[in-house]
Amino acid sequence: MGGVAKPLLPVGGVPMLRRVLGAVAEAQALVVVGPPELAAELPPAAVLTREDPPGGGPVAAIAAGAARLPAGTDRVLVVAADLPFLTRDAVAALLAVDVDVVMFTDADGRRQHLCAAWRLGTLHAELPANPHGAPMRALLADVDVVELPWAGEGPPPWYDCDTPDELRAANDERVPDHARTEEAL
Repeated sequence: MGGVAKPLLPVGGVPMLRRVLGAVAEAQALVVVGPPELAAELPPAAVLTREDPPGGGPVAAIAAGAARLPAGTDRVLVVAADLPFLTRDAVAALLAVDVDVVMFTDADGRRQHLCAAWRLGTLHAELPANPHGAPMRALLADVDVVELPWAGEGPPPWYDCDTPDELRAANDERVPDHARTEEAL
């Protein structure tokens, strides 16, 4: 989208990454997976890493991030960096469900893979040996997933901005009720 790292694009004048970081501000550890230009938006204690090779897809990014979490980490939020409507309330709703895997579902029951909370041990056990290009569905084949419908106000927390039209809609807050899902992953 114009050669700019997508998480740095603004919604309401604020980069999407900064919005996501605000929603997860209470995290004990923060690992962001993405290109070096994201570093300027990160708090000092955050770790920036990259999947190897870059562009390996969400499973490769999750694997790279999980590898950098400190020992003793129990639960991890798996959220995309381009979710302009992710809120602390949405994060709290995920973390309030104390299970191996919980993720939001849209009104049609579709799982939102990149708006979820995992037990780190479960996540490590499910990550493939070669995560490059692996589908998100592969992570979920052998785990029970608790599906959490979003009951909050406003646009859904999983709404992401993958196209210029989606970015414009987010800036205008004209997000459709059936907001885009990660079905293709």
